Amino acid sequence: MSPEKSTGADGKRFETLSVTYGEEPDLSNGVGDVTSPIHLASTYAVEGIDMDTALEDLDPDADEFLYTRLSNPTRHALETRVAALEGGDHAMAFASGTSAVVSAIMAAVEPGDHVVAFEDLYGGTNTMLKELFREKLNVAVDFVDATDPEEVRAAATDDTAMLWMETPTNPLLRLCDIEEMAAIADEYDALLGVDNTFMGPYFQRPLELGADVVIHSTTKYINGHSDSLGGVAVLSDEEYAGEIGFLQQVGMGNVMAPFDAYMVLRGLKTLPLRMRQHEKNAAEVAAYLDSHEQVSAVHYPGLQSHPQHELANDQMDGHGGVLSFELDGGLEAVEHFVAALEEFTLAVSLGGVESLIEHPASMTHSPLPAEERAELGITDGLLRVSVGVEHPKDLVADLERGFEAMAAADESVAETEAPEASPGDD
Repeated sequence: MSPEKSTGADGKRFETLSVTYGEEPDLSNGVGDVTSPIHLASTYAVEGIDMDTALEDLDPDADEFLYTRLSNPTRHALETRVAALEGGDHAMAFASGTSAVVSAIMAAVEPGDHVVAFEDLYGGTNTMLKELFREKLNVAVDFVDATDPEEVRAAATDDTAMLWMETPTNPLLRLCDIEEMAAIADEYDALLGVDNTFMGPYFQRPLELGADVVIHSTTKYINGHSDSLGGVAVLSDEEYAGEIGFLQQVGMGNVMAPFDAYMVLRGLKTLPLRMRQHEKNAAEVAAYLDSHEQVSAVHYPGLQSHPQHELANDQMDGHGGVLSFELDGGLEAVEHFVAALEEFTLAVSLGGVESLIEHPASMTHSPLPAEERAELGITDGLLRVSVGVEHPKDLVADLERGFEAMAAADESVAETEAPEASPGDD
């Protein structure tokens, strides 16, 4: 069902929720802000002493605020809106996407438990699962090819407490079947976590497909302007939400700052508009790259050549704005290509209105050993692109500059290596 036709909280459609939900003007103070103000106060006055009320009994929905680490009006407005967009009952906003991921997993597992994870994860998450959970917290972790549900099922054991998935993955845009993952999790009485950063709630809503918790790096599409760091966890189970909330507010105190919450709220107002343009541009860029003779592979779910194109159509309402592609010529070709670009900025991250390009092997996935990158298909010739909202013709023209630079470099090498003519050759 497309976002335009679906209804969410209060029966409102996605576009309406994105703009207004959680920001009802408060006229009681005579001001009536139409957008949530930035509440910078670290502490809040209370009416009196109440020996019967504990900190955990405070209800932000009833304007019971005590201390900003526990709850803040601006952050609460953001959490309310993101929960509605994802179709969840609870949302917790964190200082980063990584902190949202670690909290969601930590709240689900104990020492001795087991996690099955997609092998093709963001490099930081991969490292976290290995070096924090496996090495320090005594949680067994197996990485498998989750494009095949039977590999996930075969890896699961009676100790499995969580399946952790990204779909599409970073950087190869592989998909897992979320409904199948949910079924496997149910078989083993485990929880299913899905990092939905690449699609955002506009194109994919994993809770509707059976996931127990959905994570976003709000730094990416949710905010959309490359000027705020944050993360969010969205879910409906009351007990699990309480565990994550404890880690957010008390166990680690890792909360999103009020100013960042304000920035993300503002970014959400244009989320549907931005996502439509991101996808339109990405489709045009992907088609251009797919037809280029110097590109050996393009990874984008919107292409019919993508091995999981049909699954993408089944569980997503669109194909997003991120793609990756393989250049012929390896690292040397990549260096010439990116150096010639003017519209695409060489930088990590994604989801902003500006187009970015990055080299996973030396940037986002550099923490992984070279042999592991090779096993995953992250070669030295792979580039990941976050397609922005500029005019697609300008973006294609910029990529053409990169290819022209590659060709010029090849010609220069050929001329240098050509044997000199001898006098007798005349």
